[in-house]
Amino acid sequence: QVQLVESGGGLVQTGGSLRISCAASGRLDPTAYVAWFRQAPGKEREFVATIRWSGGRTDYADSVKGRFTISRDNAKNKVYLQMNSLKTENTAVYYCAASSIYYGIYSIRTREVYDNWGQGIRITVSA
Repeated sequence: QVQLVESGGGLVQTGGSLRISCAASGRLDPTAYVAWFRQAPGKEREFVATIRWSGGRTDYADSVKGRFTISRDNAKNKVYLQMNSLKTENTAVYYCAASSIYYGIYSIRTREVYDNWGQGIRITVSA
């Protein structure tokens, strides 16, 4: 079991930047993925970005490509999401999620892959 704790959320203006962090306690399998999802008010939780724990393969939702960057620090057991050019529609609760061993059955963009979730942090982008 991996425990995940997000940090770094808050209020930011449109066009601004923010970096959020996810600290993982416990061992992550080298094939595991660590992702960020978000849930805006009244909407379904959606995929934002993911990174493979070993090797660093990344994938992004089309809506954040070129603006958000996911990265990891294996030594610190942390994953980061750098968010630039933020928009009001990016307002949401952001969740960190980690998979166990990844067998490749489901897309890394789907919630079914991830069985460890953080509590979420709120990010508000003001106009």
